Amino acid sequence: MMNDSSQRPSPEQLLAQIEQEERRERRGRLKVFLGYAPGVGKSFQMLDEGRRRRERGEDVVVCALQPEYPPEVETVLRKLENIPTLKTADGEAIDVAAVLQRKPQVALVDGLAYENPSDCLNAHRWQDVEQLLEAGISVIATVNLQYLEKHSDEVERITGKRVSCTIPRGFLDRSADEIVVVDAPATESLSRQVAPGDRAALLAEGHKLSRLRELALLVAASVIDRQLESYLRSHGMDSSWGVQERILVCVTPRSNAAKMLESGRRNADRFQGQFYVVYVQQPVLSQQDRQVLQQNLDYARQLGAQVEVLSGLDATDAILKFARQKGITQIFVGHSMREGGWRRLWGNSIKRLIRSAEGIDVVVYPH
Repeated sequence: MMNDSSQRPSPEQLLAQIEQEERRERRGRLKVFLGYAPGVGKSFQMLDEGRRRRERGEDVVVCALQPEYPPEVETVLRKLENIPTLKTADGEAIDVAAVLQRKPQVALVDGLAYENPSDCLNAHRWQDVEQLLEAGISVIATVNLQYLEKHSDEVERITGKRVSCTIPRGFLDRSADEIVVVDAPATESLSRQVAPGDRAALLAEGHKLSRLRELALLVAASVIDRQLESYLRSHGMDSSWGVQERILVCVTPRSNAAKMLESGRRNADRFQGQFYVVYVQQPVLSQQDRQVLQQNLDYARQLGAQVEVLSGLDATDAILKFARQKGITQIFVGHSMREGGWRRLWGNSIKRLIRSAEGIDVVVYPH
């Protein structure tokens, strides 16, 4: 008879599974309608889902709205109960106390990325939402991609616009149970930004919106990836694969790797992935080489990379072993333009790395 003890979860894994299930039972669920650009219709979709839930018998209230809506949204809104926001000279905020006292099953929040007036208990609206979730109230909310801290830099590069208020990186990763990308055709959100008949501007704006849409889809995919990995861990099934990109940059003491590191960071941010930097130890280094290496590793840490120093007689084997353990999807390596035996040796190692890295993209940067 086969011993299946290796398939049984450990006591720690069983405890994590129980705690996760208990937390899920007592905590409200967060569903987010994510817009990749203004005007794609996320408010309508959120309020319309609230209407449908109410008609099915769920207790639904609205507790945060935008100042103005088109007529079709107003029609839906009139069918829903509204708990007015608290308004002061500094702005307005969700009346958290009133919502908690009312204790509906579902609260609708149109716009997560708002700062609260200074006299509120919570400084930000997303913190209000966390408080409602902890009280067992489910929340359906909206947000535009540009307000997610993790992607604000990339959105600024695409649009040239920067927002003053963002939602921190960990909020959606930690709290969102479901994300719906409001995938309206690009032409519906272009009308506000491009003059009629300006074909060149229309094409340029359409290209920007396509890139923003791609980022929004990656945000939704990362939530699915997180939920899958959490489920596997709680059931004793560890896995290093998923939908996220995992970028690995290999630095050496022979060249300044700043541009390669910055590119790795941008790619990890763009795809909401993980960012690793490794150096394979070498037996003898000059004082200059040690300085360059330390500069590279220090800069990698400044960029938020997980830095590892590997050991092994064969640098290529050490890099590939690490890459497979971490589920790396892309490897960045530098190729020095200096003459000499080390350049030829490292050049041969890069060729072998490319041949052996099955399923992993290898990008070579000349230095």
